[in-house]
Amino acid sequence: MVLIYRNMKLLLFLCLLVGIHSNSYPYEPYHQVIRNQNQRGKENRNMPEQAVGNRVCQFACCFYKEISSHENSGNIFFSPLSISTAFAMLTLGARSDTLAQILRVLHFNPRAISENEIHEGYRQLIQMINRKNEGLQLNMGNVLFVLDRLKPQQRFLNSLREFYEGEIYPMNFKRSDQAQTKINDYVAERTNGKIKDLINNLDPLTELLLISYIYFNAEWEKPFNPQYTKKEKFFVDGNKAVEVPMMFGIGAFKHGYDEQLSSTVVQMDYKGGASAFFVLPDQGRMRKLEKKLSCERMARWRTLVSKSNSVNLYLPKFTLHGRYNLKNILYKMGIMDLFTDKADLSGITGQPQHRISQAIHQAVVKVDETGTEAAAATGMEIVPMSVPVVIRMNRPFLLVITLRENILFMGKIVNPLEKD
Repeated sequence: MVLIYRNMKLLLFLCLLVGIHSNSYPYEPYHQVIRNQNQRGKENRNMPEQAVGNRVCQFACCFYKEISSHENSGNIFFSPLSISTAFAMLTLGARSDTLAQILRVLHFNPRAISENEIHEGYRQLIQMINRKNEGLQLNMGNVLFVLDRLKPQQRFLNSLREFYEGEIYPMNFKRSDQAQTKINDYVAERTNGKIKDLINNLDPLTELLLISYIYFNAEWEKPFNPQYTKKEKFFVDGNKAVEVPMMFGIGAFKHGYDEQLSSTVVQMDYKGGASAFFVLPDQGRMRKLEKKLSCERMARWRTLVSKSNSVNLYLPKFTLHGRYNLKNILYKMGIMDLFTDKADLSGITGQPQHRISQAIHQAVVKVDETGTEAAAATGMEIVPMSVPVVIRMNRPFLLVITLRENILFMGKIVNPLEKD
């Protein structure tokens, strides 16, 4: 049997915002815009990257469990890599208990890995992500907007450029409306217009504004044909069902059954080396899956789904929007001083009277068919003549998107029709 598919694209875009303000201001001018030109050697390249990647995974599981424990009825979507990167950047200027709390929540033990190795690991991850891949658009960046009368410590600026490819822009936050427009325009440009109003009600007392963003656009290696997309029921819970556009494909898909999580796992690959894992728990087993979710379990999925078998796969089209007040979530996870007058960020400004005023994380994922008959590329696959397994993603499931075993995004689809 030969089936012809049409293109399907996955678009992901998100931003993280961290604002810092205080009641005292040094008045030294600062007007430079700096771009990272640093090029490093390739020796021992993978060691810090793998170490940091493992900690990002651990942070992802803990962050997901914290969110899901409070938002059982809604969709979830976030980038653990973006959040982790932004707060790792803050450790360049954090001191004393503030530093210890951030490292602990990010799962770094200073006795096991040095701060320099941590930042080097993030540098390697950012470099890997921003490397050009055919068929995959992926861009991650970090920017610091600085009160135009404030001069951050040169050591902090050098490290921001060296390890995080950080851009620095002066800003007059006292004219908060104008500043807010400029910042939102910057974010919209970097996310291809997908996030237009990241911040609102910008505090005129803000001194530093840290933004981390990531943009991802990829095509499936085995796209779905929109001709076969039909309206079908998606069971939000035992009592509620909604009609959603359900995509359908027949092919040799990687899949398996995780006995310990009572869940079916399907791996779908993108052009350019990224992969998505769709994890469908048995009826009534979502809480079991969420409680037992761990990096060890996720690592075993690659072995579990190593063989491709004939599958009839039903997957809904969906758009997820995630917007989170990180101040509340991370405070509960253990980063407490950072958001109070106890914060010590003296390594950024040289003075201790600074704290995080707000920290917002926003993420969007859109999965649908794109392209027209004239423009769509066509792929063909020979399917083994065997009875296919039927997998219907017609009830809540998890989504984990990875690139070379590093977790980029994580989410839960409870209702594919919910937009906000």
